[in-house]
Amino acid sequence: MGIELVHVGFNNIIVMNRVVAIASPNSAPTKRTIHEGREKGLLIDMTNGRRTKAVIIVDSGHIILAALTPETISGRLQASRAGSDPERAASAPRLDASDEESGP
Repeated sequence: MGIELVHVGFNNIIVMNRVVAIASPNSAPTKRTIHEGREKGLLIDMTNGRRTKAVIIVDSGHIILAALTPETISGRLQASRAGSDPERAASAPRLDASDEESGP
C-alpha cells in the first residue's frame, strides 16, 4: 500500500494513510477536541482564514482543520483511488446523503 495524498485546499495536502477520522466541526465533542488540540500545540489550521468545515484527526494526535467538507475530502480520496486502482476504488465505502441520519 502506497502513500495516499489528498489535496484539502489552498495548496495543502494530507497523507490519508495517517487519518483516523474526518468529522464535522459542529458537535460539542469535536469543538472540545479542537480546543484541547490548540492548548497542546497539536492543532494544524489549513483553512487559510476560511470557515472550518472538516476536522481531521490523525494517528499522531494532531488535529487538522480544513475548509472543505468531509464529503469533499472523501470524494477526492475515492477519485484518487479510482485513478490509481479501479478495483480498490470499487470496494471503498461511498458516502452520500442517505448515509446520514435525519434530524429529530
